[in-house]
Amino acid sequence: MGHLDGAFRLAMVAAKAGSIASAQGPRAVAEFGFDDCPWLDLMLIPGGVGTRREVYNTALMSWLRTRAAKAELVSSVCTGAALLASAGLLDGLRATTNKRAFAWVQSQGPGVNWIRQARWVEDGKFATSSGVSAGIDMALAIIARLVNPASAEKAAISMEYEWHRDAGWDPFATIHGLV
Repeated sequence: MGHLDGAFRLAMVAAKAGSIASAQGPRAVAEFGFDDCPWLDLMLIPGGVGTRREVYNTALMSWLRTRAAKAELVSSVCTGAALLASAGLLDGLRATTNKRAFAWVQSQGPGVNWIRQARWVEDGKFATSSGVSAGIDMALAIIARLVNPASAEKAAISMEYEWHRDAGWDPFATIHGLV
């Protein structure tokens, strides 16, 4: 993964291996399907428009529960938190999500302690982020913790990305009237 010298191996997973269209049209290739996916140490659950449909996908919910139980770290970006919440994985934990979709995501997990003003939230082995750029900040924080801070800084610099290290810094909560 970029400048991390083999610290991670990335794998895309979908219900079935192969080409998957995004809601916007571009396709990604899933290396593994649910049935042949190896055990994962880290999971990153993406968000987006498709989550509104996928919260009702019983096969996905079952797969998430089974795989998250054995993963070292489970994270989400944007409305990916709705999938984790719908699967019951965030019950009793603190979490956040994209501020524009906050009410809908919150409805997927009434047992979750939803944090309205946070760029990202870590609680136990779960990490949830607000939007896409907050997801980058969360990922860099995870790299700093699991690999080392210098590697996270190097990754941010190579992307020409201004890394916000304060998980509580969230100007969008005010913009969207959540605080």
